[in-house]
Amino acid sequence: MSCNPPLTDWRGKSAWLVGASSGIGRATAHALHAQGAQVFVSARNQLALDAFVLEHPGAVAVTLDAGDAASVKAAAGRVLESGALDMVLYCAGHYREMRATAFDLKDMLLHQQINYIGALYVLDALLPHFLARQSGHISLISSVAGYRGLPKSLAYGPTKAALINLAETLFVDLQRSHIGVSLVCPGFVETPLTAQNQFSMPGLIKPEAAATEILRGWAQGRFEIHFPRRFTLCMKALGLLPNALYFPVVRKFTGL
Repeated sequence: MSCNPPLTDWRGKSAWLVGASSGIGRATAHALHAQGAQVFVSARNQLALDAFVLEHPGAVAVTLDAGDAASVKAAAGRVLESGALDMVLYCAGHYREMRATAFDLKDMLLHQQINYIGALYVLDALLPHFLARQSGHISLISSVAGYRGLPKSLAYGPTKAALINLAETLFVDLQRSHIGVSLVCPGFVETPLTAQNQFSMPGLIKPEAAATEILRGWAQGRFEIHFPRRFTLCMKALGLLPNALYFPVVRKFTGL
């Protein structure tokens, strides 16, 4: 049974992707455009957005800083000037490895500002629009890193855990308003963020494969869309372990 109204026909629909200059965001914008959606792409990198628009006729670039409330509000205003919006995907992200032995408050707060607070800025700008229409869809990209605590994820993991809780609560609150909510929890995807990792990334996939999984999940009306499933299901099973088992298992398999 679907949790959300299935999104299967994108012709005549509009989607705003925040964080679409590269990686999963750009690949998903490409896939939506190919299916006939009116696509709005946002990020700080104006050159990357302009390049996307040149390759995707009809797409609209709206530059913003996801960590700045006024910038997000102004960008949302530009998007809504074009008419009703059917979907927003928040995929802006910041990631650096961090352990407690090298605690960096400035970077901790930057993770929070981009990964979580930015999503709140988007919600503040768009929820009145969706509620007034009694329709729309909100999708947040989290990560399996948000399932439970992991080594080197001191800054990144908590922000993704916050997005998971946020999406769950939004779903509960908005279902009767006919507003869909979906949570995207990828494993390892080949992006500029993961390129910095110095460790083996099991199940690593291309952004295009991630976009295919996301659109499939939306078409099936799923709340949580996680992939690649051979990896994410293992992470879910690991997360179910009691603490007395979870921590030793994580230490053993990560060597940390």
